[in-house]
Amino acid sequence: MILDADLARLYGVTTRRLNQQVRRNLARFPDDFMFHLTEDEKAEVVANCSHLMGLRFSPSLPLAFAEQGAIMAASVLNTARAVEASVFVVRAFVKLREILATHKELARRLTELEQHVRGQGQQIQAIVEAIRKLMTPPEPPKEAIGFRVREHPAVYGKRARRNPT
Repeated sequence: MILDADLARLYGVTTRRLNQQVRRNLARFPDDFMFHLTEDEKAEVVANCSHLMGLRFSPSLPLAFAEQGAIMAASVLNTARAVEASVFVVRAFVKLREILATHKELARRLTELEQHVRGQGQQIQAIVEAIRKLMTPPEPPKEAIGFRVREHPAVYGKRARRNPT
């Protein structure tokens, strides 16, 4: 949406002149092309946009134009600057649509990727855990502490003799 003051500045005419031409050609501006802002909307726009401070004390409510309304306004003004600017406006809105479409496509692909990975997440986690287990060396067996009896058939049950030398 673009306000009448900004559109008039873009087309190189006064806001008054733009609004006169719109009133003379109201049949060309259905509700989806153009509408009046409410008092609350006007107050919010003035508060958020410093270049529109002049609207604060204006007794009339500004007009807001959609893409089609902005182009239609150029056709009712019929000045060289308006024609040039309408071509610019059309290109700007087309570029905006392309950008939005690109972001929607990117968002869709991201969602698909998340769903694909989400389904395989447990499998990937199991593979990672298995690889980590293979990477850690096995712990060496611990030897028992204390006295051990060794069973040897030659010594078992007999006392070992010492050789007197």
